[in-house]
Amino acid sequence: MAKLSFEIAMKQLEQIVQELESGNLSLEDSIKKFEEGIKLSKFCSSKLDETEKKITLLLKDQDGNVIEKPFVPERVTE
Repeated sequence: MAKLSFEIAMKQLEQIVQELESGNLSLEDSIKKFEEGIKLSKFCSSKLDETEKKITLLLKDQDGNVIEKPFVPERVTE
């Protein structure tokens, strides 16, 4: 999975979910797909964690100096 992109991994994971939900796989094939899905899920989660750590907001302090501040997403209310 070293060359795998987040987008490709998500598409593969979505395909696995569809296959598992279809109910057309044997128990053995379902287990294999489930294991593959877990690996893809961990890969995607890791990529998201890496990305979250890289995101920072550049702000200027009162003196005009640029400072870095960790990104904190706003909560969306419905």
